[in-house]
Amino acid sequence: MAELPFERDFDAPYGVPEQVSGLVRRIVCRNPSPFTFTGTNSYVVGHGEVAIVDPGPDDDAHLEALLAAVAGETVSHIVVTHSHSDHSTLALRLKAHTSAPIHAFGRDPAARVDSAPGLDAGFDPAFRPDQALRHGDVISGKTWTLEALHTPGHTSDHLALVLAQETALFSGDHVMAWATSVVAPPDGNMADYFASLRLLLERHDKVYWPGHGGPTRAPKRFVRALIAHRQMREASILERIRQGDRTVTDIVRTVYRDVDPRLHGAAALSALAHVEHLITQGRVTCDGAASLTAQLRAA
Repeated sequence: MAELPFERDFDAPYGVPEQVSGLVRRIVCRNPSPFTFTGTNSYVVGHGEVAIVDPGPDDDAHLEALLAAVAGETVSHIVVTHSHSDHSTLALRLKAHTSAPIHAFGRDPAARVDSAPGLDAGFDPAFRPDQALRHGDVISGKTWTLEALHTPGHTSDHLALVLAQETALFSGDHVMAWATSVVAPPDGNMADYFASLRLLLERHDKVYWPGHGGPTRAPKRFVRALIAHRQMREASILERIRQGDRTVTDIVRTVYRDVDPRLHGAAALSALAHVEHLITQGRVTCDGAASLTAQLRAA
């Protein structure tokens, strides 16, 4: 398996607004974990009239830090990249303090979203945006514009946001420099994830500001490497099925043997997403619906 050029040298202080570009300030929440790295990144975009991207988890200290960072300014928009609780649950409290509407893609309330084992940041069931953002929609302030790109895969409601003034992109959990994203069925979908990665290759952004960890400074090179990594991972999974592994659980023991054991639950979900993708391509079959314990066979 080819190694991705991860960047894990990231020691941003908690609760302190850092001016990371002319229009962007970053505030990191103190919610580190194997899944959130050092914590969730919130971003203040613009000056005077600002947007806050990804308020983060429901954390008193982080709310205080965000409000202090924008003291004397007007928050005109709260934008959420996706409805995982480590990105969205502070949005309502922030709205109560700022009166700014919440913008996000939003999800169908009737859609099936399971509580995924092995993940410590599930969906926020109460999350509802005030205004839905669809692919190509634009919101703006006096010094900035943000264009929404629908990038499903990690979640079905995931958005990336283009800051045109700086040829920059807020990538949420879609692309992160420190690790690969978990794609957890039934809401996560590997075919969608591949398509969303290829969408980014059509663009010419200079930097990605992610939901966790530091920026990606050579985005196209990293996205190409990420696609190649996922393709190789999928080929490895198919080969294990051809060699006789019959369940996702069996596959994870071998294919992910070098992965931190704390992440094996998440790895199993991404492996399941790859299996689903292989099934849709007619390369794998199973009895009934794909699951962690379903019996798999090479087609």
